[in-house]
Amino acid sequence: MRLAFATTAALGALALGLAVSPAQANDDLMQLSKDSKNWAMPLGNYASTRYSELDQINAKNVKDLKVAWSFSTGVLRGHEGGPLVIGDVMYIHGPFPNPVYALDLNNNGRILWKYEAQQDPSVIPVMCCDTVNRGVAYGDGMIFLNQADTTLTALDAKTGEVKWQVKNGDPSKGETGTMAPMVYKDKVYVGISGGEFGVHGRMTAYNIKDGSLAWKGYSTGPDDMTLMDPEKTTQMGEPVGKDSGTATWEGDQWKIGGGTTWGWISVDPDLNLIYYGTGNPSTWNPSQRPGDNRWSMTIFARDADTGMAKWVYQMTPHDEWDYDGVNEMLLVDKKMDDKDRKLLVHMDRNGFGYTLDRETGELLVAEKYDPAVNWATEVDMKTGRPQVVEKYSTDAQGEDVNTQGICPAALGSKDQQPSAYSPKTGLFYVPTNHVCMDYEPFKVSYTAGQPYVGATLTMYPPEGQENLGNFIAWDAVKGEIVWSNPEPFSVWSGALATAGDIVFYGTLEGYLKAVDAKDGKELYKFKTPSGIIGNVNTWEHDGQQYVGILSGIGGWAGIGLAAGLEGSTEGLGAVGAYKSLASYTNLGGQLTVFTVGDGETASK
Repeated sequence: MRLAFATTAALGALALGLAVSPAQANDDLMQLSKDSKNWAMPLGNYASTRYSELDQINAKNVKDLKVAWSFSTGVLRGHEGGPLVIGDVMYIHGPFPNPVYALDLNNNGRILWKYEAQQDPSVIPVMCCDTVNRGVAYGDGMIFLNQADTTLTALDAKTGEVKWQVKNGDPSKGETGTMAPMVYKDKVYVGISGGEFGVHGRMTAYNIKDGSLAWKGYSTGPDDMTLMDPEKTTQMGEPVGKDSGTATWEGDQWKIGGGTTWGWISVDPDLNLIYYGTGNPSTWNPSQRPGDNRWSMTIFARDADTGMAKWVYQMTPHDEWDYDGVNEMLLVDKKMDDKDRKLLVHMDRNGFGYTLDRETGELLVAEKYDPAVNWATEVDMKTGRPQVVEKYSTDAQGEDVNTQGICPAALGSKDQQPSAYSPKTGLFYVPTNHVCMDYEPFKVSYTAGQPYVGATLTMYPPEGQENLGNFIAWDAVKGEIVWSNPEPFSVWSGALATAGDIVFYGTLEGYLKAVDAKDGKELYKFKTPSGIIGNVNTWEHDGQQYVGILSGIGGWAGIGLAAGLEGSTEGLGAVGAYKSLASYTNLGGQLTVFTVGDGETASK
């Protein structure tokens, strides 16, 4: 349902700024993303670097940052993602029931239109880790929303009217929608959530014009489903072979094998490739699914037009710990070994920071980015396989055995909270979790629409330490931590790097923080009304730079507060580790916008 508030004059002004023809959609979006006055994509640009050329707010004056204005989404639960800014209009979203607002930046953030999705609340119980949504996308004069019930909705950016809708999944099977869509050329790409329900993971491309299906590439299955050429699709430089997506599964287990795609998508327009990661294999009990379980836990490089996989790299074969591989892929060009390289940098849940050649899939670096990581000693650079420590192998210990002291915990050394990259420092800024776990697998049967987990978890800090998180600077060429700032709780917000030599991030207690990009020195902090699991964005309006952050505690780390859970093993093990969060923050749903100076331009 659409609620319209815009005046005719306001809509006329919007039309001038947003009208583009379908043929120009990609060029238009590319230009918008290159202009730092906008924040045109969820991760800022196709390379997912979350870097802005704006420098009006900088290391010298960030101490003077103050609140310019704020906006309530009207929804509680976890607020992941962040707003888009296209010209004079901001588009902001919320968790279930996934409202979308268009705000007029020329008129005190007046609501131009609001879209209210009509969804069956029965989808809530099959959303694994809170009712989050990671953002909307823009393209071809439309706003694209991936609703919790898997409905992909195209809204007219000027009016909020529904242009088309398509059903991307079936919540009765545990399939849900949480990821932010990606628009590239004439297509919009969207994945599927539900790995804890035995969902068959996939990436789907729809035609922007009418929502018709362009292609669908599954994570597991025969070649015609995974869109692989057994001779041309490679891993570590070698052809994957016929039906590689079924060969390492027992029987038909691949059909309920997980490998869901709920993270982020990056694009290299020069190579015409999209990059994304796949999630955990189902069930969490590894003894019930022998083999490598390809292609769960895998980086995919697919042709954007056809979906055909050019290369893959499975980071955690036969996952035994729920180390989903869905985290963002940052695309940068750097010199390595005296060669100019097109790189892909990926900080995986499993605690290893990977650097690959994004054209060929060659593995260049694989090093731990949290010293606590102990489940594997290293990654064999010839085979690409992690060298698993038997003591922390939940499969080796067997069913109904509580394997203790595994680091990281299932939520990983970093979950979906996106990193940032600054070309000025050459460093990657990574929000991390510093959490370990006990993991006890048990036998579970599959029933469509019912939890298919098969493990009991408890989580806690590494032995002898109290902090549950760090915010780090990472050298992806050397595979080294440059500096690290400890945080009491996991850093569950997306980072932002700017030309002002500062990096922003949020904390679970609710602080927006700014640190020096070179050495990590804290320069500013402000406590927002609720814990932050959203991503910091920046834009310029009427000659003034602004920084915005969604606060609203929830997500996996905050599921105890968001859903009222108290048992230490509830929330897939997270509730116990973050129980003290209730002493620092409470539920909320608010965008807070900051600037330096008088901020009066926001009202002009």
